[in-house]
Amino acid sequence: MKFPDNIKYTKDHEWVKVDGDEAYVGITDFAQNELGDIVFIEVDTVGETLDKREAFGTIEAVKTVSDMFMPVSGEVLEFNEELENQPEIINKDPFGEGWIIKIKLTDKGELDELLSADGYKKSVE
Repeated sequence: MKFPDNIKYTKDHEWVKVDGDEAYVGITDFAQNELGDIVFIEVDTVGETLDKREAFGTIEAVKTVSDMFMPVSGEVLEFNEELENQPEIINKDPFGEGWIIKIKLTDKGELDELLSADGYKKSVE
């Protein structure tokens, strides 16, 4: 399993990669592995400002449907439209092409509350 150092993690298995005042959000390699084959992603929160831990969408795998939660507060700017026709990208590349949403950060201080790669790795071992 991969645990890139350049991103922050939540205990709920989401990740956030910051780029200035914006960030990309997705699910971790551990999460996609636990879910199995991902068949559908639904995000209907584009344009909304959500608080940390609020659900921004759902992810459906062959065996389950799960909510996805905001790792930090922010405005949902964009949904990765590639996932509409190819949700399995998340299984293949969860930290790259498999990003799910792009957000505008509203409180950068919340990033300090997230886990480092080492901290997240210890939480799932």
